[in-house]
Amino acid sequence: MRPTPYVASLRIYEPIDSFEPAERLRWNSIPITATTGIDEQSRAMRRTITVEPPALVADGAHILEFEGKRYVAPWTTATRCISALEDFQASMPETVGKFFVPSNVAEAISINAEEVEDKVPYIKTDTWMIPPRWFGLFEPDERLRGETVDGPFTVMRTSIANAKRRCMFTHQSVISAFGEGPIEEEIADLLEWLNIFHAESIVECDYGGLAGYLEKILINDGLGGLEADTSIEDIQLSLNGLASGDGAKAGEGYERLVSRWRKVAAMEQSN
Repeated sequence: MRPTPYVASLRIYEPIDSFEPAERLRWNSIPITATTGIDEQSRAMRRTITVEPPALVADGAHILEFEGKRYVAPWTTATRCISALEDFQASMPETVGKFFVPSNVAEAISINAEEVEDKVPYIKTDTWMIPPRWFGLFEPDERLRGETVDGPFTVMRTSIANAKRRCMFTHQSVISAFGEGPIEEEIADLLEWLNIFHAESIVECDYGGLAGYLEKILINDGLGGLEADTSIEDIQLSLNGLASGDGAKAGEGYERLVSRWRKVAAMEQSN
């Protein structure tokens, strides 16, 4: 079982040639069969129970090989830890936040913060839900489904050029329909993030352990498990509806998508 079965990930894999020589040497030493997903989650779990400063030490990475070329998505653990702490503290009043994040923990996490603040995380994560805007980056034929020893899985992969083009379409559709606002800003932030990386990168969305929860929900609903998951098709229907001014179509696709993932999110309360 995955150490953190409630986490989904959006990853950027850059060509190994785009990294510095020392990093290329390190990434080339990772076997393509290495269980990097389990290793990353295990480290994340350790950080939740120990005060481990995210200093600039040797970090891991996820590896892909495509058409004889190696692609790498570094974990960027330090950057993500600092970003998560900042987001958590920003979500509550300063006078309250200190009780959730003791000073010794905050100090440990902030070690070398200035050195990593300009580094961009290659991986975005979300818990118990996959943001609808992530689905807009992919086409149905870019979706891989199956089962491993860890259970059911769904992974979507495409070129970063495709992802950026589709993200721009999503942004324009939302702007045209609703104007500026929180949803539009989230899509714009996603596009800005994609624009940072190498032009030959690969974008991957991994359901992680959420695939297992979704499989059970779809089967309980009398459907064929993950094969019945139409999340990409639903967001496409919604975006096409927005682009054409068909509110009924836009609402139908979005409601179908969100209602499915609300059921997954509800599993948090039963665990």
